[in-house]
Amino acid sequence: MQTSTRDRIVVAAARLLQRQGYVGTGIKQIAKEAQATLGSVYHFFPGGKEAVAVAAIKHGDQEFATLLRKALDSEEDPAEAVEACARQLATELRESGWIDGCPVTAAALETLGTDSEIQQACAEALRSWEGLVLDKLLRHGFEAEGGRELATTIISALEGAEVTAQVQRSEEPLRAAGRQLARLVRSYDVR
Repeated sequence: MQTSTRDRIVVAAARLLQRQGYVGTGIKQIAKEAQATLGSVYHFFPGGKEAVAVAAIKHGDQEFATLLRKALDSEEDPAEAVEACARQLATELRESGWIDGCPVTAAALETLGTDSEIQQACAEALRSWEGLVLDKLLRHGFEAEGGRELATTIISALEGAEVTAQVQRSEEPLRAAGRQLARLVRSYDVR
């Protein structure tokens, strides 16, 4: 299936942002990686680099949401599902050579303290991932308020563990977080 020029630009930008961050990624590099002209980039994204970055973050959000949904659905028990998610993240991170971490982390950290569209897209991504975890918890008898806090904790811990795993070039931080998060989920008295 032929990929459109716009889609190639978004995917290339997503990979570059994931690996180099927003500041470290140039619009010319995005065009080159996408095998597109600079004029094409500006045609599809008249807002320039920030507009491309927002589209790339939304793309990364959807990719990660698919991975998260698949991992959460792989196990009936929510605790086992969370641990499966951590294992999946660890495996994919190792297989990428420790470079393909969270699709929003670098951009999110570089735009802290701003109210940019990039920061808003990053916040929306994190909230949507928390929502996926919350849905899993609610389907298994968790109370809404406790489930919401637990979902936030799970996503926050996985995000931090993923960065630690990248820095240490080891799966263990994610695997350890998965085991501990599973224990936390099991500690709730549901049903």
